[in-house]
Amino acid sequence: MNIKPLNIEKHIEHFISILIEYTPRVIGAVLVLIIGLWLIKRLSKLATRSMENRDLDVSLRTFLRSLISIGLKVVLIVTVAGMIGIGTTSFVTILGAAGLAVGLALQGSLSNFAGGVLILIFKPYRVGDTIEAQGQSGSVKEIQIFNTILLTADLKTIILPNGSVSNGTIVNFTKNGILRGDVQVTISTANDVDKVKELLMEALLKHEHILKDPKPEITAVRIVDNSVTLSIKPFGSSEHYVMIHSDVVQIAKSVFEKHGITSAIQQRIVLNG
Repeated sequence: MNIKPLNIEKHIEHFISILIEYTPRVIGAVLVLIIGLWLIKRLSKLATRSMENRDLDVSLRTFLRSLISIGLKVVLIVTVAGMIGIGTTSFVTILGAAGLAVGLALQGSLSNFAGGVLILIFKPYRVGDTIEAQGQSGSVKEIQIFNTILLTADLKTIILPNGSVSNGTIVNFTKNGILRGDVQVTISTANDVDKVKELLMEALLKHEHILKDPKPEITAVRIVDNSVTLSIKPFGSSEHYVMIHSDVVQIAKSVFEKHGITSAIQQRIVLNG
């Protein structure tokens, strides 16, 4: 009849001994966890402030801050686990195996992640630039870790994987801040081509957003069927590119109407059967 009470007392004593042994460890681990999280938060803020002082790109600052925070938290968790009594070697082994399994399952995503890191570090383009990549063109709306978001002229959103973008050809139209337009107009060969070029140049140089240096280029590029094709190439800042392209068409039309410059007459042959 005394067996059960003895067993209960033995279990209680065992529990108390475990409690006495592990309570200081648990309290210490909790304190380390709390202080560690506070320190990580402070270090993240200091790192962010340092990156701001160095004028690093916003996207790169956000990514590095997240990377520093996550890396330090992983180290903190391993440390706390070791303080409690969990074998850190087996813990690290489990994390490594899990990381390998996740890495194999997410090879494409890791490629895009690596591509995003390269883009953020080497900056082939920034938010706001107009680029062409993977057969798509548009303004860079956002650079994410895995994808680059483009906004096209007709307001379509295009999502490009960073892995493919970083490994392919990138054409950045706005990196230098200046773009050259190309508008072609056709006039009759009956007109004095040199005079037409002179009149167009005079009108172009009066436009407030067309640069005087480098000077616009006007060249004759084609003569077909009594017509001459002129290529008008003005230079301007990237932000005014679309407006300049449209205005050059209006300028050419106004010059032609004002000075009686004629276009080639299209001949049509009609065969009556």
